[in-house]
Amino acid sequence: MVKIFGFEIKRAKKTKKQKRHFDAATTKYSFSSWLVPQTSANVDIKRNLRTIRNRSRDLMRNDDYAKKFKRIVQRNVVGSGIKLQNRAQDANGELDKYANDLIEKKWKKWCKKGNCDVTGKYSFVDIQKMVIGTMAEDGEVLIRKIKGFNNEFGFALQLIEADHLDEQYNDPEKNIIMGIEFDDWGKPKAYHLFKEHPGNMELGKSELERVRIPADEILHLFIPIRISAARGIPWIHTAMTRMKIINGYEEAELTASRIAAAKGGFYVFQNGAEQYEGDYVDAEGNIVDEIEPGQINMLPKGVDFKPYDPQHPTTAFKDFMKAILRGIASGLDVSYNNLANDLESVNYSSLRAGALEEREVWKELQKWLIEHLLDDVFANWLEMALLKGVINLPYSKYKKFNNPKWMPRGFAWVDPLKDMQANILAVKEGLKTHSQIAAEMGMDLEELYQQIAREKELRKKYGITTLSDAEILEMLENIKDKELQNA
Repeated sequence: MVKIFGFEIKRAKKTKKQKRHFDAATTKYSFSSWLVPQTSANVDIKRNLRTIRNRSRDLMRNDDYAKKFKRIVQRNVVGSGIKLQNRAQDANGELDKYANDLIEKKWKKWCKKGNCDVTGKYSFVDIQKMVIGTMAEDGEVLIRKIKGFNNEFGFALQLIEADHLDEQYNDPEKNIIMGIEFDDWGKPKAYHLFKEHPGNMELGKSELERVRIPADEILHLFIPIRISAARGIPWIHTAMTRMKIINGYEEAELTASRIAAAKGGFYVFQNGAEQYEGDYVDAEGNIVDEIEPGQINMLPKGVDFKPYDPQHPTTAFKDFMKAILRGIASGLDVSYNNLANDLESVNYSSLRAGALEEREVWKELQKWLIEHLLDDVFANWLEMALLKGVINLPYSKYKKFNNPKWMPRGFAWVDPLKDMQANILAVKEGLKTHSQIAAEMGMDLEELYQQIAREKELRKKYGITTLSDAEILEMLENIKDKELQNA
């Protein structure tokens, strides 16, 4: 109690100050060992990149699911290749058909094996597949753009593995981080690459020499895990531990199952047992007794047989494998059914939901590959092709001609009939165009119309007649009328 101006006032009790916090930040109980340092993305990558990359490559070589993932990525993102449809326009907004056709024709020629790659071994479709596959395996890939190369177009690409870019090469004075030289804004200025692959030491390479290559000659393709990341890491890094666990578990179950399949046992001699020598003894004097199919042996008095009969594979094997593979599929961002080739207990709705979710991943990667690889390569190729006169068009209109539209592979619907009916209805209601539908299916509408026109001419040439849409509708109406009359 305290007195103020003659009044007695009761002092309030002091309450303990409550501290607010997030449960995820607590260090009590089961989270006491969950302590992580505050490090930059580059520090984390520098410490772990080489180990993760080498382990990822090992899994891609030896693990069925890792290999399947890489093939899934290549098949769904690239497929038979991302096609060019150039859209150069005249001042009136009309497409310049002559220029577009010429550019597409020359691009198609450059994309063939022997033209686009400095080694002459790959086509541009091969390069696209290797790029996206290498990113899945290594997390990054480097491509050097060689202008003035000794081919018809004066332009070719050189694929370079990430090992050439040493993550241990850092120089703060030159602002070099993991082999990349940056300006003050964090934009790459140059790449310091090993001339030889570091893994070539066993082939007699005695020393590693670096060469500085300006950044405008290099495409460094990777998807950063954080804003500040200067390098990429393998896409399977979160699933790698589960993949290794499942490898060990399968091997253990296989070994145990082989032992279980080879039935065996032990002889137990009790007091008063008669001497039992079996059928024969091995080189070390151990009794050996083998049983033929259907054979029954009589054991001497006092001798007992205890079978060794482990039960493998266990009933939990199937469920355990599914649980681990579902975790792996989540880490790889693919559907479990696709990765594991498991269509057991799958219905139409679940298959459709999984396919649609996965396709969004492929579409995102297709868009990424177009923006980061195809647009850049096409712009450089077009520049050199115009300068060398391979494309007989004025270089002064380079910006006009550099207007590519890319058509990646499309995806067939789980139920093609319903998909086509939905497209027909959308076109009829003006909600979709034939160009959109053709693009979704990975086709060029103009090429499709040209093919249809050629087929019509071919049918006329050989006197083959087919029913038109109007004739089919008329035939169906006649059938309906007859059914009504008969009713």
